[in-house]
Amino acid sequence: MENNIKIKWGIVGLGNIAQQFASELQLIESAELCAVASRNISKAQDFANQFQCPKAYGSYDELFHDENIDILYIATPHDSHAELTIKALQNNKHVLCEKPLALHYNDVLQMINTAKKHNKFFMEAFWTRFNPSIRETLEHIQNGSIGEVKYVNADFAITFENPDNTRMTDIKLGGGALMDIGVYPLFLAYLILGKPQEILAKSNFHATGADTQTSIILQYEKAQAVLHASFLYTSNVEATISGTKGRINLDPLWFMTESYSLTQGDQKTKFDRPTLGKGYTYEIEECHACLRANKMESELWSHQNSLELSAIVEEVKNQIGLVYS
Repeated sequence: MENNIKIKWGIVGLGNIAQQFASELQLIESAELCAVASRNISKAQDFANQFQCPKAYGSYDELFHDENIDILYIATPHDSHAELTIKALQNNKHVLCEKPLALHYNDVLQMINTAKKHNKFFMEAFWTRFNPSIRETLEHIQNGSIGEVKYVNADFAITFENPDNTRMTDIKLGGGALMDIGVYPLFLAYLILGKPQEILAKSNFHATGADTQTSIILQYEKAQAVLHASFLYTSNVEATISGTKGRINLDPLWFMTESYSLTQGDQKTKFDRPTLGKGYTYEIEECHACLRANKMESELWSHQNSLELSAIVEEVKNQIGLVYS
């Protein structure tokens, strides 16, 4: 794909996160939103009008068959990610799919295998991975700035209005703290420490069976991670990475942070890294870079990364007794 040609995007599922993503697409000169799809044509048309998008479809299949589209952003609820991603890939579309990729590890494996079979780019939309502060944090760790990492602590607890009547408690849609926001702290621990040797997890539950708060300890040979997620109350939404020579503190909200600090002994250095837009822009640019280089996956967040994180989530799910049909 030539560098001077705009990359044509389509969006599948037009909820709140799709609204944010479409806004961020407008900040990228090389991106063009060309089509959107909803199961409700009126909703699709309203969305298209809002973002000056030329095509609106009342079914996902119509968008899958649009030959003008280069890459699709899957922004539907978790339970439909696997089915829609596989259909999109089978119709020769590159895919960026919202996290978590699926409710079950085997579905993630099938999604990746389908992408490989059809020779299409496929990535999980873990936008935090491409955040400038997160990338610099990894550089500090790799350069030995804080020594050997011994401890990661990350929380993500925010209050949702009327959670009894939202997808957060709808088990059929993949609701629950773990799948919606708990994957973020797990992602950070995995990004820094890799696969744990042992996982310990406990949860409290809603009447629907969705977890309302989940706490997790990841045990490594020489390190630990302590993580927490809930949608019933607020927390600091901070993250700390501690090593033998110092620590890094990611300022709130850490998963979309625009600043962090590096502490070494008595010296504390603050780094301000403002993001372009909310920060989805960086994963969009990564998709573009991969497509122009004819890559099937990102080196920064690979298929293997998604598989390994999915396996961790699956074990947490099994330990707390979270069941999706």
